[in-house]
Amino acid sequence: MEIIGTVVSGTGEGSYFMSLEIYKEKFREKLGFEPFPGTLNLKISEEDTKSINDLEDAMGIIKGSKGFGDVKFLRAQLNGEIDGAILFPVKTQHSSKTLEFVAREKLRKKLKLEDGDVATLKIE
Repeated sequence: MEIIGTVVSGTGEGSYFMSLEIYKEKFREKLGFEPFPGTLNLKISEEDTKSINDLEDAMGIIKGSKGFGDVKFLRAQLNGEIDGAILFPVKTQHSSKTLEFVAREKLRKKLKLEDGDVATLKIE
């Protein structure tokens, strides 16, 4: 499945949660890498939102602990070159039309992305 989204700014909370050892350890275990402490946020269409929701049974899950919620995920590739995962935190301030993508490196810098740029996610 391929999803097209528009890069948007987030709240900055992703970097906080991605830097917590409880999540870093579990991401290394489940994804095989330690994500950069931050997420790339992509605004997607209503149609793509429904398609993503249909994949819920295929999502992996990272269990949180005291006060920290679970995070569901789907492995994906950004722009045909960056492997990572789309995160679906159980506790989030984003609407279902905003996807959070993580990878090993800071994606805005590596791909020279700015708000308004278009990016493609291929879900594995």
